[in-house]
Amino acid sequence: MASAIQNLCDAIAHNTSYDAFVPALAPSQWEMFGSYMQCFELPAGQMLINQGAQDRTLFFIESGVLSVHLAGAQGQMQLAILNPGAVVGEGAFFSRLPRSANVVAIGNARIWRLTSARFAEMSNRQPTLALEVVMALGAVIAKRMVDRLKRVAVT
Repeated sequence: MASAIQNLCDAIAHNTSYDAFVPALAPSQWEMFGSYMQCFELPAGQMLINQGAQDRTLFFIESGVLSVHLAGAQGQMQLAILNPGAVVGEGAFFSRLPRSANVVAIGNARIWRLTSARFAEMSNRQPTLALEVVMALGAVIAKRMVDRLKRVAVT
């Protein structure tokens, strides 16, 4: 599969973290999944997710490293570091609640975005694909909720 989404597939395949996003997708399904997303560059220091924002977009990290941190009266507290292949934004995607933390690029990053509207479209047109993606996302959340250190990093 030599396509635009290949690098994201490779990053996901090489993500060995406990809470990795691991959908069981065939190459043609990855291509289809990629067609519902947008890829963009996130410069170092740029905010990807703003704590308190009303947004349900999911983000998949192709390259670069992101920092998840909570802003409070005492300043900022880092909750997690996310590496290539990780997903972020899953909490608000499912809950429809405001974003629970800030997420910023530590260095330059390449990110894939899946909006809730595009996911709804995928659900209607490709229900098997959408179900596999949502089950893999559910597994990410379940693993993050079990791990006390990562529980607070569900964004």
